[in-house]
Amino acid sequence: MVTLLDRNWRKDFANVLQSTYHSLIISSPYITPDGSEFILSHLPPQVQGKLELRILTDFSPINICQGSTDPHALRTLATAFPRLSLIHLPKLHAKVYVSDTQAAIVTSANLTFGGLVRNYEYGIKIKEPTLIRTIASDITDFSNLGALISIENLDRFCNISSSVSQAYRKSQNSVIKSLREEFKQQLLTAEDELIRMRLAGGSMHTVFEKTILYLLKRYGPQNTEELHLRIESIHPDLCDNSIDRIIDGKHFGKKWKHAVRTAQQQLKRKGFVVLNGRNWTLTK
Repeated sequence: MVTLLDRNWRKDFANVLQSTYHSLIISSPYITPDGSEFILSHLPPQVQGKLELRILTDFSPINICQGSTDPHALRTLATAFPRLSLIHLPKLHAKVYVSDTQAAIVTSANLTFGGLVRNYEYGIKIKEPTLIRTIASDITDFSNLGALISIENLDRFCNISSSVSQAYRKSQNSVIKSLREEFKQQLLTAEDELIRMRLAGGSMHTVFEKTILYLLKRYGPQNTEELHLRIESIHPDLCDNSIDRIIDGKHFGKKWKHAVRTAQQQLKRKGFVVLNGRNWTLTK
């Protein structure tokens, strides 16, 4: 039921992909063309256009600048799999691959050349259906806290990432202050675009509502300070205490705790949570 995986884990991963027919869940902070090509080359040809593919990754601009993640690799997968759900969450670290209900791989390996070939990686392959369903549910629930990236937004971000990467290379190869300022501005533009994507489904306190419900379900009753710490760890881009950034006329950053308080009160009015003493608790 459990198999240990080491440097040659990609052979087991290839076998899992070759037996995938209905759904594939991928959680990988870094994804490059090597990873997307590996997926495409090992999935059965007949599943293209039919497979339900969910990818959770980290679109943070600095990852793109450094070549850790390539939006164009994800665009390739989106072309092959129209039923793709592509989700961005910063600070993602889990590397998990779930095929239907027949196998799950939990590993240290990203979907990159390093993760698949070069690095010494370690993990496990699980074949026990109940545990596979639990893993799939956990990753799906967590991914629902992120930003769902549409094809249109993915195309826009591919264009932005090219500009950011170019500015980054210039700044790395030069001591000229103006080039470094250009990179900072390009980086800020990319970060602002990601926040727009993150909030496409509603306001910031709407994002925090979903997160509070997730945290209370996952960890049980918590006070506001505990919720703050966990929300900040999941959404660092929306919880920057150092700045009050204004995007499209809306404030982000220092006011995030006010948005959490608004989310708590809205959930209370809707009957989803109650405040018992100092702790917030689910009612359902």
